Amino acid sequence: MARTRFDEFFVAGSQANQRLDVLLAKELADRHSRAQLQKLIKGGGVLVNGKRVTSHYCVKEGERIQIEKLEKHEETLPAEDIPLEIVYEDMDCLVVNKQAGMVVHPAHGNPCHTLVNALLFHSPKLSSGGDPVRPGIVHRLDKDTSGLLVVAKNDYAHAKLAQQFKDHSIERIYHAIVRGVVQHDEGICEEPVGRAFLNRKKVVIKPSGGKDALTYFRVLKRFQKGSLLEIRPQTGRTHQIRVHLAHMGHPVLGDTFYGIPYPPIHRQALHASVLGFEQPTTKKWIRLESKLPKDMEELLSFLESQA
Repeated sequence: MARTRFDEFFVAGSQANQRLDVLLAKELADRHSRAQLQKLIKGGGVLVNGKRVTSHYCVKEGERIQIEKLEKHEETLPAEDIPLEIVYEDMDCLVVNKQAGMVVHPAHGNPCHTLVNALLFHSPKLSSGGDPVRPGIVHRLDKDTSGLLVVAKNDYAHAKLAQQFKDHSIERIYHAIVRGVVQHDEGICEEPVGRAFLNRKKVVIKPSGGKDALTYFRVLKRFQKGSLLEIRPQTGRTHQIRVHLAHMGHPVLGDTFYGIPYPPIHRQALHASVLGFEQPTTKKWIRLESKLPKDMEELLSFLESQA
């Protein structure tokens, strides 16, 4: 991306004493992710009082922060005719029932065969979201997690939906099939999470220095060797549900990253079943449901047979 002129603002008293990347992530949530901002800071694209600093620099009241604007290139991601199950669509957004095994967006060196490529074929106009490889993407589901995901078709809708996620006003309900018999009928896991030091792809419980994470669970059914849970995450940290359940001693069945393989299912038994949000323009509440996919239904039948 080619850099153009600076945006700038001055740190208010209420904004002081925060890490630079944390402050910018809050102020620019509708334009950049925290990871993007950290890269920009590292590359000298953010100046404090005209000087380069690190992401963990603690800002002070009255300091001038300059952020280089990024010139957006034309979309070059290939549009691919990949089948999509679209369960809702209007002028601002659409909701996809994502199948397990589909990656949400391209990554470096992997520009094809993702949900984004399929979306570009269906709807050439998607929000920019501040990231050229993630047009329309407001939130994500892991590759092997199935279920409902909302996509923004313009930048206005993207900003409004992103704010709802930031405010935790989005309704999200997941269903998970986990190992073992969960004893409590319902409960909360609120352990902070963060990237593992040696394996940056893995998320771990980090009592010190982790990000706040809150997951509610309720037992829907118990089997001899497993449990069906309803999950209501109140935060949206990477791998949050899977990490919290594994920490509780009940990893998601089939989750080979945080648990062990479970042959009756070939991916983690986790499904985003309910998604509710305020339509960006009309302000109408949209609530959608997705039934459990076939492989999870078959897993429940298998567990029932083991009784």
